[in-house]
Amino acid sequence: MIITRSQRWRDRRCRWVPGATEIDPRRFAVDIIDTVKQAAPFVRQHHYAVFAHPVNNASVPKSAGLPDPRSACDLGRLVLLDDTGGNAETWMLSRAFKLLRREKPEIVSVISYADPIRRTDEQGQVFMPGHVGTLYCVMGSRYTGRSSARIDLILPNGQPISSRAISKIRNDECGQRYAAEQLVAAGARARRSGEDAAHWLADLERVGFLRRRKHPGNHTYLFPLTNAARIAARKVPSLPYPVLDRAATGGDVTVLPLLAHAA
Repeated sequence: MIITRSQRWRDRRCRWVPGATEIDPRRFAVDIIDTVKQAAPFVRQHHYAVFAHPVNNASVPKSAGLPDPRSACDLGRLVLLDDTGGNAETWMLSRAFKLLRREKPEIVSVISYADPIRRTDEQGQVFMPGHVGTLYCVMGSRYTGRSSARIDLILPNGQPISSRAISKIRNDECGQRYAAEQLVAAGARARRSGEDAAHWLADLERVGFLRRRKHPGNHTYLFPLTNAARIAARKVPSLPYPVLDRAATGGDVTVLPLLAHAA
């Protein structure tokens, strides 16, 4: 595996740090901070979550081999600024895992996902180049395969809207108002008085505001943090790491298997 650059996020855009740079550990520390007052404003500005609840309860036994959904969490995103220097990801993450175990001893495994789909905005500019999880490979995680394939609904700016948000709107669940406001803020027409939610969403697709796109599933990685978690992980697949297709210009940036090239 060739690693020449470290991917970073700032102002919700992808940036790259040359691999020749190196973190100076004397300038940094990893510590527990207030989620609402310190962490949330920072990650909202630059990207999104760090450690979070799993996408659903079924993902824990499927990806970690653990029966209790509360015994694992997701690594939503590691957020670092450009001036942190190269190799900072592994340095920071290993210490974050130790703090996670100290603060939440019931959590024994961490699951992380890498979205391999390259996304562009309305001007054709790449704002998400697609990941195969290179950092997780470097850290010796267990690659367990892909999450379930799905159909994404894509906004005009190229951003997908989560299936959970769509479900909340369609089923009039708690949080549906916020989800609907996100669509309107992105340029969708407002839902008319008395209009059925399913009809509104279908009309947004009909006029082309929402577009359907197949997603092959995210790459899934597992970090067992204890001996018991490593034993439980024997129940899940341990597959070769996926490889980045550097020639890819769109869609899934994962290198296809050799047999697929020959087909």
